[in-house]
Amino acid sequence: MNSVLLTQQSLQLIFLCAKWCKVGLAICYDVRFSELASIYAQKGCKLMCFPGAFNMTTGPAHWKLLLRARSLDHQVYVAGISPARDDNATYVAWGNSMLVSPWGQVVTEADEKETILYGDVDLDYLDEVRAQVPIRNQKRTELYTLPATK
Repeated sequence: MNSVLLTQQSLQLIFLCAKWCKVGLAICYDVRFSELASIYAQKGCKLMCFPGAFNMTTGPAHWKLLLRARSLDHQVYVAGISPARDDNATYVAWGNSMLVSPWGQVVTEADEKETILYGDVDLDYLDEVRAQVPIRNQKRTELYTLPATK
């Protein structure tokens, strides 16, 4: 059984509380769902980590785009952590780990090879971005709620 939730299962949010900020953790497929990232942001996360292994089809098409989208959607840093590519493996991962700023810019990015990647998470910059585009204060949550169904 894989880690994708089946109907009737509940979601458990995983937080890491670093000295400097709260970090949200999810799996690679979760990066496709803005709602999960929204919950993490509402709970105070300033960094979201998505360890994952997109394949050679979805990786080039979606990996960077989705990481940048989640960072912009929620004005948080987003880390996409991928294994290096092994063309001889039964599952070939795209690789290309990266850190994306709350402005949607790639801070640092690896290629497909094994490497150690370093990048700064600047919380002062995060606050500047949030002040420039104050979506947290302007979001009209009452407009995005579906009526209860019977």
